[in-house]
Amino acid sequence: MTSSIDTERTVRVTVNGVPREATVPVRRVLADALRDDLGLTGTHVGCAHGVCGSCTVLVDGEPVRSCLVLAVQVDGAEVTTVEGLAREDHQGGQVLHPVQEAFRECHALQCGFCTPGFLVTIAAGLEARDRSAEITEEEVDELVGGNLCRCTGYANIKKAVRHAAATMRDAR
Repeated sequence: MTSSIDTERTVRVTVNGVPREATVPVRRVLADALRDDLGLTGTHVGCAHGVCGSCTVLVDGEPVRSCLVLAVQVDGAEVTTVEGLAREDHQGGQVLHPVQEAFRECHALQCGFCTPGFLVTIAAGLEARDRSAEITEEEVDELVGGNLCRCTGYANIKKAVRHAAATMRDAR
C-alpha cells in the first residue's frame, strides 16, 4: 500500500507576488496545479508536449513550459503567470504590461488561446534585452518563434512586439 507521502506533496510557491500553498499529486504538472489547485486559469494547455508554448509561465524570471514541469519542482520558486503581468497603479487599479497593451492596440490576437504564452514569453524577452537599442527583426522572430498561433499568421503579433519594445525603450 502506498502512503500519501509518496503520492502527494505540499508545494509552497509565490505566484504573481502572492505566497501560495497547495497539496498536489507528485506527478501533477505546474499548468494543472496553477489552473486546478490555485484557480489561475489564464495559463492554457495546448499540446501538453511543450511544443506550442501556450502554457508558458515564468519561473524565477525564466520562461518555462508549465506542461513539462512538475509542480513539486517549483517548490519555493517565484512564478509569474499571465495574470501577473499587469501592475497595480497608485489608485489600486490595474495597468497593463506594455506587451499586453501592444497586443490590444495592434490586434495581435484572435481566438486568444495562445495569447497567454506569447504575452509571458515576449514580456520576459523584452525585459531582458537592452532597451536603449531598436529591436531587430531577428529579435522579433526569436521572441515569437517558440510559440504557435493557428489564427493570426504572426504579422500583428510581430507588430505588437515592435510596438511594445518601442514603448519600453521610450519609458526608460
